[in-house]
Amino acid sequence: MTVTTITMYGADWCRDCRRTKAQLDGLGIDYAYIDIEHDDAAAEEAKRISGRMNIPVVVFPDGSHQVEPSNADVEAKLAELSLR
Repeated sequence: MTVTTITMYGADWCRDCRRTKAQLDGLGIDYAYIDIEHDDAAAEEAKRISGRMNIPVVVFPDGSHQVEPSNADVEAKLAELSLR
């Protein structure tokens, strides 16, 4: 599967999810947000991608992903992909 946009799996109650969303929004990065709280299939997909239950799971266009990334990790990956 080829990913063409950033996809973020998260939940509104998750502080790290809110932080990562705010970072992406602040940088003007387009991404698809999938709320796993309201979509059991999405929750299973996030778990399959990451191999664990932690969120957020951020999937990048190159197919790589980060789980509970720091702002610096996200920014470094965006720079690597020339998205920032």
